[in-house]
Amino acid sequence: MPILVTGATGTVGGCVVRRLLAAGHAVRALTRNPSAARLPAGVEVVAGDFADPASLVPALRGVERVHLVAMDGDGPAIVDVLVEAGVRRLTHLGHDDPSRPDDDPLESWHRVLRKAIESSVPEWTHLFPGEFMANTREWAPSIRAEGVVRAPFGDWRSTLVHEDDIAAIAVEALLTDDHVGRTYQPTGPEPVGRRDAVRMIGEAIGRELRFDELTPEQAREQWQDVYPPEIVEWFLEMGRYPEGNSWVSPDVEEALGRPGLTFDRWARDHVADFT
Repeated sequence: MPILVTGATGTVGGCVVRRLLAAGHAVRALTRNPSAARLPAGVEVVAGDFADPASLVPALRGVERVHLVAMDGDGPAIVDVLVEAGVRRLTHLGHDDPSRPDDDPLESWHRVLRKAIESSVPEWTHLFPGEFMANTREWAPSIRAEGVVRAPFGDWRSTLVHEDDIAAIAVEALLTDDHVGRTYQPTGPEPVGRRDAVRMIGEAIGRELRFDELTPEQAREQWQDVYPPEIVEWFLEMGRYPEGNSWVSPDVEEALGRPGLTFDRWARDHVADFT
C-alpha cells in the first residue's frame, strides 16, 4: 500500500521520499507537474493540485497514510477529500506562530487547516519547524560568483533546523504509532548567527567567504523582487531583536532519541549547493 507524499519535490518532502524508499515502502508523489518532477527511481508520480481538491482523488486510491504539505487552497475541503478517500494517518508539515493574531491571513489559513485535520483525521501528527537551514541556499549565487553574502543583521541568531531532522520525525510518525496526536516544533540544537553560518559554509567548501551586512533599507531593496512586501517587513521586524529565534526545542531528541543535526553538518551535507 503506497504512502502519498505531497511536496515531494521540496526540501523536506524530498528527504521524506528518500527515507521511505530506504525503509522499503512504496511511495507515491503528488505534484502539479509530473513531467518536471525529479524524483528517485521507483517513485510513482501522480498529478494533483490543492486548488482543485477533487483532482487529488486519483493520487489517493489505495492510500491510508499521507505526508501533507499544503500552503493554499480550501484547507477543510482538502481534508474532506483525504478522509473520504480512506486516509487514516496524516503527518502535517505546516506553520503555527501563536504570537501572530487570528486575523493575520496566513496564520488564519493555517489554523483553520489544523483544526480540520484534528477534527477529521483519525491519526495525525503536526510538524511546525523552526527556520530551515536550507534557507541559506539563497546565498549560493553570490557565494559562487563572488565569495560574498550580503544580508542584514549579521549577529541575528536562529535555531536553524536541518530538513532531514524534520523528515525523520515525519517518517517515524507515518510508520509507527508513537507520535499520533502529537505536535512537534523541531529546531536545531543551537542558535546560529548569520555571520557564523557564512563562516561554516566557507569552512565546508574550503573557501574564505565575506559577510557584508546590509542596512534594513538595503535589504528591503534587495528583497523587493524576491518576497511579498509583508514577508519582507516581517523579516526586518524579526531582525531588530538580536537574539532572534534562539529557543531550542527538545522535540528532535525526544522524537528521534538523538540530538538534532548541527548547521556545520548541514553545510558539509550541502557543499555542492555552493560550489
